[in-house]
Amino acid sequence: MRVAFLLTQDRAGPVDVTVRLAAALQASGEAEVRVFGPKPARDAHLVEHEEICVPRKGDLRASRQARAALRAWRPDVVHAQDRRSGLVCAGLGDIPVVHTYHGVPDDVTEPWFRGAARAPRPSTYTMTVLAADALVARRADRTVVPAPVMGRFLRERLRVPAHRITHIDNCVTMTDAEPPTCPVRRLLFAGLLVERKGLPILLDALHGVLPRDATLTVAGDGPLRARCEELAAGLPVEFLGFRTDVPELLSKHDALVLPSTMEQQPLVVAEAMAAGKPVVATDTGGVADMLDVPGAALRLASPGDSVSLAKQLRALFADPDPSRTGRLLAARARERFSSEVCAQRHLELYRGLD
Repeated sequence: MRVAFLLTQDRAGPVDVTVRLAAALQASGEAEVRVFGPKPARDAHLVEHEEICVPRKGDLRASRQARAALRAWRPDVVHAQDRRSGLVCAGLGDIPVVHTYHGVPDDVTEPWFRGAARAPRPSTYTMTVLAADALVARRADRTVVPAPVMGRFLRERLRVPAHRITHIDNCVTMTDAEPPTCPVRRLLFAGLLVERKGLPILLDALHGVLPRDATLTVAGDGPLRARCEELAAGLPVEFLGFRTDVPELLSKHDALVLPSTMEQQPLVVAEAMAAGKPVVATDTGGVADMLDVPGAALRLASPGDSVSLAKQLRALFADPDPSRTGRLLAARARERFSSEVCAQRHLELYRGLD
């Protein structure tokens, strides 16, 4: 089976998932795989890659060129792995198309996402984007959602037929689990420095909570960096900028904190679980579904609430045996998020397409 993956960006979650999935499919011996798009910023050596560029939505010439490149390779299925690539593949017509829906636009709030009747509607622009998302999902042969809650959103908010939606967990590289052997003192935040990732909320929560010997490392960059560096004044915080070695960073830290106001199934949480690290996160998207493991401490804060986040951080720092939670999370990660499990689920999906 020939599987073509289409990307229109070189970094972030959809790219990392694509590279790992493509490499696992190729290694299985059951598929020939090629990634079309910009060269991935992380682990590009793992996949066969063909450079194409669709720099913006509505670039009809670039979209035609991308579709021509895909057709020339003669794949059995094309898998679009980000929003723009979904729009490009909606015009293929003659090749089965799978689209992974990785997340909603940034101004979609958690209450509106979950269907709260009085939640404020997103902007007019975002509603237009969501209307296009619904159109793509109706035209694709199947839309993959990494979190079950996203499937419900597509069905109930965007009116996508249920038979066009399939839940398959994201995949991450499995590393040797290294649960913390002492109380947590080295925290890691990894993600874009944008509003929805919630770093300002975390920095506010840390005041008066961080033990004397505790530190926070921030791996990531973005438009909020200067503001966050100001908010971190007086705190033991190190800003590393954009990094491609998040698994290695996790191995050097005791726990992960992710204070996002909106997520689906964040890769960094799955990576932390695989590394055996406890996680403090916000109860958004599919995060609770990931971390709700029998016997493990479930430390979830309310999105956007620094007081709630501070309470969960205090409990994390006070836990005398965080290794138990780390071991249990690592075992669950191997069951759900390994590349091999993800590849087999996708192969079953591809083979079942009409």
